[in-house]
Amino acid sequence: MKLLTVLYLGLLLCLGASLPLGDVTSADGGAHDATLPDRCDGIEFDAITPDEKGNTIFFKGEHLWKGFHGPAELSNELFKELDDDHNIGHVDAAFRMHNPENHDEHDHVYFFLDDKVFRYYNQTLENGYPKPIQDDFPGVPSHLDAAVECPKGECAANSVLFFKVTHDALTGHDVHVYDIDTKLIKTKTWSHLPVCTSALRWLEHYYCLHGHNFTRFNPVSGEVSGNYPKDARHYFMKCPNFGHGGDYKIPKCSEVKIDAITTDEQGKKYFFAGPIYMRLDSHRDGLHAFPITSAWKEMINGVDAVFSYNDKTYMIKDDQVYIYKSDAHNTLIEGYPRTLKEELGIEGHVDAAFVCPNKDTVHIIQGSMIRDVDLSATPRAVTRDFPLPFSDVDAALCSQEGVDVFKGPSYYHYDNAFTLAVTRIAPVPEKITPAMMGCQE
Repeated sequence: MKLLTVLYLGLLLCLGASLPLGDVTSADGGAHDATLPDRCDGIEFDAITPDEKGNTIFFKGEHLWKGFHGPAELSNELFKELDDDHNIGHVDAAFRMHNPENHDEHDHVYFFLDDKVFRYYNQTLENGYPKPIQDDFPGVPSHLDAAVECPKGECAANSVLFFKVTHDALTGHDVHVYDIDTKLIKTKTWSHLPVCTSALRWLEHYYCLHGHNFTRFNPVSGEVSGNYPKDARHYFMKCPNFGHGGDYKIPKCSEVKIDAITTDEQGKKYFFAGPIYMRLDSHRDGLHAFPITSAWKEMINGVDAVFSYNDKTYMIKDDQVYIYKSDAHNTLIEGYPRTLKEELGIEGHVDAAFVCPNKDTVHIIQGSMIRDVDLSATPRAVTRDFPLPFSDVDAALCSQEGVDVFKGPSYYHYDNAFTLAVTRIAPVPEKITPAMMGCQE
């Protein structure tokens, strides 16, 4: 497991692209020209946005960084038209459009320079751009400070938040909430926020970046909960002596070995390996790994198996079961952990566990056996068990497409849980792919 820990810590906030630009090693994890800026020195970014592929792009002056690690490069080498007419040397604000009803706009990236807007897709400027901001976003002011997308469900409608300081202020913004469908604007004043020079939506949370710090805020009310500001170098880039810095590499798919995998009732898909977990459904924000304890603080020794049921996440480690509410805070339910015997009526090491959609049975794999436990019964106990055609399983997941059983860098696919239980010959194993786990070929 020590090897796995090293391999998977390499995923911690370092899945962005990097381009070597010279022969000087940067603090940010790559070789580059010594004249280029280093964001690990503590930079106040002009703009931040994800692109259509989930890579997060950071802008400062005439430079940008693509991803959470790697050296700087010139902005106009990737987006060559940005300086053609303006010679401004910076981007005021940027965001990725969330408008699934309009495929001509959805996932396209908008850059704002003075009173002009540029729209790109796949690093290509679209026809008709640049154009005045008012042509695309009537009522939105020029010389913006920051912008960020806000999908319906997180805001009242598919919206864009535009930040603009309208007077000489040390804190606070006028925030222009632009409704994408109606093109109407509501203006709010959030005087409690710092002056945001950039803003970012990342994994359904919203961040105001200011100086080398950030403050997380509610996109509807602007409310700030928690201890802020925090240093962005601990979270949004890989820097030595900050957060998860270090010279780690993304593992190859042939090296992948997971401990557990599950999908909750909100469709959030997680895998666990050693001390880390990753959201697999968050490809629009890029794939990012975090310590398990950052979300489930009691799980200090990793997990053996995880499954989701009735808006709760069941985490099994050794002979203990931890049950968490599947809410924003992953709250441990009072009275837990309890023993496997008390909670599920079983004993012994659990290799994997899964629940199929809209079912009340958890299928528990122990060695070369699969055991069914009715979660709707009280007390819970094994209702039936079956032998498996293999052992040493790492994890298993059930979805509408069937059941996948993971073993090392391979997995076995079954049409459903019943087929898994009664088939005596294992299917041909398939290889884990980069699309599944964010690993390298």
